[in-house]
Amino acid sequence: MTTGTPPPTVPKRSRARTFVPLGIAAWLVLEIWLLTVVAGATSGLTVVLLLVGGLLLGSYVIKRAGRRAFRNLTETFKEQQSGAAPATAKPGSEGNALTMLGGLLLIVPGFLSDALGLLCLLPPVRKSAARLAERSLQRRMRAATPGSFGDAFQQARIHYPDGKVVPGEVIREDSPSSYPPPREDRGPRPPLTP
Repeated sequence: MTTGTPPPTVPKRSRARTFVPLGIAAWLVLEIWLLTVVAGATSGLTVVLLLVGGLLLGSYVIKRAGRRAFRNLTETFKEQQSGAAPATAKPGSEGNALTMLGGLLLIVPGFLSDALGLLCLLPPVRKSAARLAERSLQRRMRAATPGSFGDAFQQARIHYPDGKVVPGEVIREDSPSSYPPPREDRGPRPPLTP
């Protein structure tokens, strides 16, 4: 005998949760297959030397990009402390993130990741990726805040455990008379109840 309540629905699984593990598994299988093909064509020692070379090159690239990023950061702090107008862009400052990603891909064992890491190190690829990321960020910022930046604060939501969403807005009253009086002026505190 049914009571008339519908069965609980299971939320639909997102595409990312479905395809990302499959993509990672396919990537690993492809990397292992490429390692065996190269080992069969040359020798196991050559494969080990290539992997160690990728590790060393990736470490060097990450270290160099990290030093450059740290140097740019300290120069920016010095400019801000001296009160000078900050420079718009320093030569060589763009693409540090993609350079570090390329170094990380070189460190990861495998030939496909090494090829992608070397591709990330090419200057034309870094410039086009930086332009693409900037355009994407600007597009998302325009879509996220249709009005001004203050509209984002007015769209705050309070989520209650029962699933209700209450839209809220913060109203600030700057007059000192609106603040609550000190604790001594308000009388005794009410008892705490569970």
